[in-house]
Amino acid sequence: MNHRIGGRKFGLPSDQRRALLKSLVRALLIYQTIKTTETRAKDVRSIAEKLIANARVDSLHARREARKFLGDETLVRHLFTQIAPEFVNVPGGFTRAVKIGQRRGDAATIVQLSLCTEREFGMPVIPEKTGQPNRVR
Repeated sequence: MNHRIGGRKFGLPSDQRRALLKSLVRALLIYQTIKTTETRAKDVRSIAEKLIANARVDSLHARREARKFLGDETLVRHLFTQIAPEFVNVPGGFTRAVKIGQRRGDAATIVQLSLCTEREFGMPVIPEKTGQPNRVR
């Protein structure tokens, strides 16, 4: 029996499924808009909204939780300094999914998933390294 087993499988093993969702969430935070299938967008939306909701409170714990999922300090900094301040006074609904048609071939519904903000953030800035590079001796 499969009672109370939640989540979509996308026909993938669990590690590949996690990697797919992680890369889609990262792309959404970097580019502010992505095009994907409707079912993938539903899962990405829930993950992204939880990340943004936690990022509105800029605490060490929130940063560590975001880093645990995103795995990139530059993207975490972008989330906390650029994206989250836009949604401080918004109670929820940080993303928007608009159906744009069907994919040619298998007719899967394609949606455009984007952040609900008027401002464009630009790409996350990679900080310049200071000092001497680490040399292996």
